[in-house]
Amino acid sequence: MGNAIGKLRLVGPLVLVLALGACSASFRSHGYVPPSDQLEEIVVGVDTRDSVAETIGSPTSSSLVNDTGYYYVRQRVRSFAFTAPTVVDREVLAITFDQQGVVSNIERFGLEDGRVVTLERRVTESSVVDRTFLRQLLGSLGRIRPSGF
Repeated sequence: MGNAIGKLRLVGPLVLVLALGACSASFRSHGYVPPSDQLEEIVVGVDTRDSVAETIGSPTSSSLVNDTGYYYVRQRVRSFAFTAPTVVDREVLAITFDQQGVVSNIERFGLEDGRVVTLERRVTESSVVDRTFLRQLLGSLGRIRPSGF
């Protein structure tokens, strides 16, 4: 009996320390933003898309419309036990280009500059009205004409 209590006194604190250690916060970093010394090599009005990508690397994302910019994004996320992860730091570097593909502006944005964007949850309705595949197939048998091919 005394031997079991001695083992419990030895193992108990060890289990407690491991349990508390599992609840500690963990941080993850995602993305890449080039350091300031590399950005100083980019000259507004001189450098092009290709020279920017060669100097500081490929962007995390680029403009979808008109391809007018490169975006480098980095964020740090904190996870703690069973709570939802929280973004604790975010940095966005935006490099915009003119119509000829020459750098026109370089801007930095932080987490404090961000806005929450609400996503629209609307769904486009289907034109199919509660018909099974077989009913659709059989329903169009009389309407198919050889001249339609």
